[in-house]
Amino acid sequence: MTVASGPAVEVSALTKSFDVFPALRGVDLEIAAGESAVILGPNGAGKTTLLKILATIMNPSSGSITVEGLDFKRDAAAVRRRLGLVSHHSFLYGSLTIYENLEFYGRMYDVPNLPARIAELVETVGMTLRLHSRLSTLSRGMQQRVAIARALLPEPSIILLDEPETGLDQQAMAMLWEVLDAEADRKRTLIMTTHNLERAHARGDHIVIMHRGRVAFESTNSELDLDGLKAAYRDHTEAAA
Repeated sequence: MTVASGPAVEVSALTKSFDVFPALRGVDLEIAAGESAVILGPNGAGKTTLLKILATIMNPSSGSITVEGLDFKRDAAAVRRRLGLVSHHSFLYGSLTIYENLEFYGRMYDVPNLPARIAELVETVGMTLRLHSRLSTLSRGMQQRVAIARALLPEPSIILLDEPETGLDQQAMAMLWEVLDAEADRKRTLIMTTHNLERAHARGDHIVIMHRGRVAFESTNSELDLDGLKAAYRDHTEAAA
């Protein structure tokens, strides 16, 4: 899929409330095409809510989003085709085999040359010998590998990673970064939420710190060393708590 020349994601005045609780309080954010954006913040900051909205799993209460120039609501189907999600949940079916899971998902998104694409990704994540095993018979780590293949299957231009240190074991995390780094020439846009400041500094071009439903701090990684990032996080979360 071709990467957009303009911003990958633009968020304007985004809000989300659960009953009377405001999870997002007017978020404005622009993420350039091809960059790695890392969203940090304590529990309750709103980062996972923001990512779920970007993944089209959840609707905002108000505000606007464009994804590679497409309106989030009006062009919802086209937006979804541009997104791959690696989350706590695999979004896979335990009663189906690996192949059946990937075939089902691939047909939903009209993936061309689907059998070949499935074979390529299954080999990449090291699951070729278990291709026709029922998902429920696989270990958690193996299921995570299949989830990575599922996220990459339609060759999305934007990858969303929801606290991957929590959702993936260390082996699956290493494999995920290997796969993404191996395809670096495609310049996919990565948007990741995490609590891990070291991971954020190592992987992020664009650092965003959220607190109480707002963007409290933004910087490029080149402007911060790790100690500077830790200080910014402390100043904009702990001191403001």
